[in-house]
Amino acid sequence: MKIYQSLNEFKPTKKTIVTLGTFDGVHLGHTAILDKICTIAKQENLESVLLTFFPHPRLIISNDSEIKMLNTMAEKAMLLEQKGIQNFIIHPFDKLFSELSPREFVEQVLIKQLNIQKIIIGYDHKFGKNRAADFNDLIVFGKEFGFEVEEISAKQVNEVSVSSTKIRDSLLEGKVSLANEYLGYAYMLSGIVVKGNQLGRTIGFPTANIEIPESYKLIPKYGVYLVTAIVNKKAVFGMMNIGIKPTLGENLISIEVHLLHFSEDIYGQKIQVNVTERLREEQKFESFEALKLQLEVDKINALQYFENWNS
Repeated sequence: MKIYQSLNEFKPTKKTIVTLGTFDGVHLGHTAILDKICTIAKQENLESVLLTFFPHPRLIISNDSEIKMLNTMAEKAMLLEQKGIQNFIIHPFDKLFSELSPREFVEQVLIKQLNIQKIIIGYDHKFGKNRAADFNDLIVFGKEFGFEVEEISAKQVNEVSVSSTKIRDSLLEGKVSLANEYLGYAYMLSGIVVKGNQLGRTIGFPTANIEIPESYKLIPKYGVYLVTAIVNKKAVFGMMNIGIKPTLGENLISIEVHLLHFSEDIYGQKIQVNVTERLREEQKFESFEALKLQLEVDKINALQYFENWNS
């Protein structure tokens, strides 16, 4: 799959089939839509294109700074590639772009830059300045400019919306296994391993502190989780704490992973953590010794879980 950081970078070699939207989570609710695009692309010798915008249009139009996403763009790209999409365009969404009239959007974006043959779009999709045009307007433009418009039904759009909401709610409630059922894969956190206070190693539980640069990434509820970390292309089982480490008297949110049977130095490296199950709430202990005893129990539970997971 080819990734473009702007519409201007994309130079189609043939006609395209396009869909556009956030596709946040690239979850099971999206599968039918993505499968349809890929199938039609093969059948009709078209290039498949998914166009998304960054930052999220709501951040620009309504200044909704609280919006949290299930995927970073890098995670989304990886998932879309697995689904078979050929071209992923991440176009900067700014005030200027939001001012395009519906006709300008069709002529400049769909026709000139995307060389469109077919577009698959939600029945409720709005486009152009002030979201002035809808699906029916797009059909009219299609007849004028010679491209086909296919509807994503109300049922499908609703399924995607419901699934996305359930995933978010489940993660915020700590029900990660339920979220994973709707996603069709383990929820992931991707970041860089940075140096922390290194207190974990003094009690026999060294941790990789993960810094996630993308502030818009949704972080699950505080607690201790079982994870599979991808480090140097290898899968390593581990235990992760999300929270403020109350026993240490800290108030800053941190994400720390203790990797089982692992001793490599991975500071500064990228890490992907696939979250499989929630073990318990984050707790405040009376002493480091009490914390260590609980971590020993957590480790036994983790090893048993992964042993059963592999069998």
